[in-house]
Amino acid sequence: QVQLVESGGGLVQPGGSLRLSCAASITLFRLYTMAWYRQAPGKQRESVATITTAGTTNYSDSVKGRFTISRDNAKKMVYLFMNNLKPEDTAVYYCNVRPFDNWGQGTQVTVSS
Repeated sequence: QVQLVESGGGLVQPGGSLRLSCAASITLFRLYTMAWYRQAPGKQRESVATITTAGTTNYSDSVKGRFTISRDNAKKMVYLFMNNLKPEDTAVYYCNVRPFDNWGQGTQVTVSS
């Protein structure tokens, strides 16, 4: 069974930065692609960043150049560094272990002045 715990969200002004963390309880964490998703009010959940077992990263166009995903296999952690935040980044952020359909409680990110 996969358990995920996200943290690090909060209220930040436009242009600010946050670092999100996700602790994953899964055997052989290092063998799985990890992803960050977000869901804004009234919208579908969308993928924003992925990182493969080899460390290859991919980003949605909306966050490319501003967000960075990383992982620590020894700690079974995945991170999302978010810079130059915009109001449209406001959402609940979730991490995910692909291909499992398991989700944590998410962490709220609010970008507002």
